[in-house]
Amino acid sequence: MNCPFIFSTTQNFMTKISFFILCLPMYLLSACSLFMPRDAVTPINTENLCAVFKEKTQWYQASVNAYKKWGVPVPVQMAIMHQESHFVSDAQPPSGTLLGFIPWFSASSAYGYPQSKDETWRDYQHKTGNTFAQRDNFSDACDFVGWYSNTSYKKLGIPKTDAKNLYLAYHEGHSGFQNKSYLQKPWLVGVSGKVAQRAELFKQQLTNCNINNASE
Repeated sequence: MNCPFIFSTTQNFMTKISFFILCLPMYLLSACSLFMPRDAVTPINTENLCAVFKEKTQWYQASVNAYKKWGVPVPVQMAIMHQESHFVSDAQPPSGTLLGFIPWFSASSAYGYPQSKDETWRDYQHKTGNTFAQRDNFSDACDFVGWYSNTSYKKLGIPKTDAKNLYLAYHEGHSGFQNKSYLQKPWLVGVSGKVAQRAELFKQQLTNCNINNASE
């Protein structure tokens, strides 16, 4: 006995289930984006600092606050973070592999806007008293970059406007910079030059921006 009605109903049900399974990831991503804090959403144009600050005025205020506290110009702060995370709140190094093909843990604990490692971040929290600071919070990230660069100025004598050497110290650590470990990494010296160029570009973009440039 044929039961076309039952077959049709079952087929429709299975089609709906398949459609639901296929669409579920997209629904979840949409839901996550709705509940994601506005501060955590990456700016549309990360190459123009004026556009970034016009889109996220709270970021501008956070970077200015860090400048007033630590004396590190806004363009320098932002150039360092642009290089480290491209302003992605939960950025982290790619995961490694075991035996060349098995997904494994990342070799570095670097995380967030400043790509600070766990140990360095705990040191920052302890020395500044900012116990509840988070690396995926932009205001905390600005404060960290300002603090670290100010420490580089005090320990190493690097001017707070010298984005190239501040970045080398940021990447290699203060001991590494003193030992000139970067000289063994030509690629890093090249990257530091790009950071300096971007800091200058960001400075020019802010100069021609309607937002008051408090970093001068």
